[in-house]
This record gives sequence, C-alpha cells and structure tokens, in this order.
Amino acid sequence: MTKFTSFLAILSILKYHRNMNEILLKTLGKITDEERAILDGNEYINRNLYYSSEKKSSKNDEIDSARVLQDGKLIDMRPHVRFIHFPLHTHNYVEFIYMCQGETVHIIDGQRITLKQGDLLFMNQHARQEILPAGENDIAINFMILPQFFDTAFTMLENEVNPLKDFLISCLTKKDIGGNFLYFNVSGIPQIQNIMENLIWNMLTESDKNEYRMINQVTMGLLFINLLEHADTLKTSRHSYEQEIVFRLLQYIDTEYQTATLSSFSKKVKEDEYVLSRMVKKNTGQTFKELLQAKRLSKACDLLKNTDMSIADISVLVGYDNTSFFHRLFRRIYNMSPREYRLAQSQNKQAPF
Repeated sequence: MTKFTSFLAILSILKYHRNMNEILLKTLGKITDEERAILDGNEYINRNLYYSSEKKSSKNDEIDSARVLQDGKLIDMRPHVRFIHFPLHTHNYVEFIYMCQGETVHIIDGQRITLKQGDLLFMNQHARQEILPAGENDIAINFMILPQFFDTAFTMLENEVNPLKDFLISCLTKKDIGGNFLYFNVSGIPQIQNIMENLIWNMLTESDKNEYRMINQVTMGLLFINLLEHADTLKTSRHSYEQEIVFRLLQYIDTEYQTATLSSFSKKVKEDEYVLSRMVKKNTGQTFKELLQAKRLSKACDLLKNTDMSIADISVLVGYDNTSFFHRLFRRIYNMSPREYRLAQSQNKQAPF
C-alpha cells in the first residue's frame, strides 16, 4: 500500500457528525474539579497539575510534559482551565489551542493575541505565554504534543517551504527560529473546522491506541495541508514577518504560476523587489525564478502523466510560450525530454528525479 492510499484508508475511518458540535460543547464545557476549586475561592492554579516542582522561581515556569501527557502518549488534550489568570510560563512540549466557543486572550512573547471561535494557535517550546481569565462559555481545547508526533505531518508536507514547515522544524529540532507561534484565523473555513472536530472526536472516543494514533497523526497532517491553502489567515510573531511574506509568495506561485512575476507580487504586498529577493533566498534557499520554475515543471509533469495534451500546449499552459526553451529546461532538470517522460510514465517506469 502506498503512502497516498494508506492516507485514503485512514480518511475513510474519519466520521462526520451532523450534531457533533453540540455534543462536543456539552462534553468539553463541563466544570472540572480544578475549576470548581477556583470557583470555591482558590486564587491560584494548581501547580501540581502542571509543574514538576511546586516552588515558583524564574527557572521553574516550564510546564512539564510528564505532568500533562500520561501513559507514553505523544498527544493528549484537555479543556483550558477557566476563571483564572494563568501566569507566564513555557512548555517542554508543543502546545496547540483550538477555540471551540467564545474567546480567550493570550500574551505570547509580549504580543497580545485574542483567539475567537474557530481560531487555531500553535506554540513551540520557546514561546513564553500567559492567559487572561476566561468565562464559563469560553471553551478552548489545549493539545499537548511531543515533537515526534509531527513526523507524519512533516512527511505529508513533502517539499513545501513555508513558515508552517519551518515551525515544525523548530519543534522537531528545538531550534529557535525567531517566530515561536503561528495564529490562524480560520473560523470561516468549514473544511478546517470539520478536521478539528474529527480530531477532537477521535481523541475523546479512541479505543485502539495504535490505530487512533495513526489516524490522529494523519488528521493533523491534513489540517496542515488545508492551512497551507489559506495563507491569508496566518498571523505570526513580529520576528516572522519575512516568513509570513514568503508564505504568501509561495501560495501566489502555487495559484498564479502561469503568469507570476516577482514584480507583480511586490506590488501586491507593497514591498521592494530587491528586499523580496533577499527574503526568498534567505528563507527558502532558492530564488523566485527557481521556485516558479519548480512549480511550472511539476505541473507539466502532472499534465504529461495524466492527459493527452500536446507538449506544445502543456508548455504554454504552464507559462512557457517558447516551446524550445521548455524542452531544454525540462531535459536539463529531469535528464529526459517531455516525450520520454510521458512514455516512461505510461510504461509505469520510475522517473529519475
């Protein structure tokens, strides 16, 4: 079974629940014992639930995965504790927050972020966060994730270059890339809301630990793939301005590859072309021209493999009016002509790239 067909097999297990939202809100909105103690007068969070040591100090504000992840799990979830200020802290794991209802206010690396219903927030191990008190109807889900959980999602992103993949790299390697959180305002995107509800539902009802671990990992990968299609919803830390611009540029290339130019994109984002060129090279290791070429040739390969269109028509369709140039470029990159590539694919041979 190929990687793609295994993904499809897992997708077939995902369930779609017409009234799941109501069921989830009712389940997740219950007052917990921790919250009951707060309502009864406890003015501070219960540090035993989060920290390895009860003594508070500047070196002891790290929430420990050993406290919040039990029984060797790579991922777990819990509703965010309401009614109280959660003091400044870090995590030795990755935290991912989904706002089911209402809103919560987070201060991350000194920046104030208001999560509203449907929003997503990812934080790596370097982020410093505090959370203002939430009300009873403000229901957020905290996902506590160990970095190795993202292996499948990272593979599903394949050769994409963008802030989301950079974020995963920072999680997997513990490398501080300067942008420690990603905030997606995706409340109006049904596909993403459905994926999130499926993820929560699976985690609430999982029975076979190994089976559902794979389902959850692939579901997270599907979430990332969908987020890549909505670059305009992404907000990052100030330090990640360059990554945000490059993220938007990659989406621009992906959708406008036939006519894309650096000049037109620079006007779109109101940034100097020379500055953009340096940003792209710094954040992707490639030039704008190389990224555009890779996208066009990838599309050409898809058309050669799956259609009977003439090579001349394909050349024009992907953005190359000069068919001779297209032939030379294709041969230089793939070490074969477009016609040879098509024949090799039709004979189920492995193309050498």
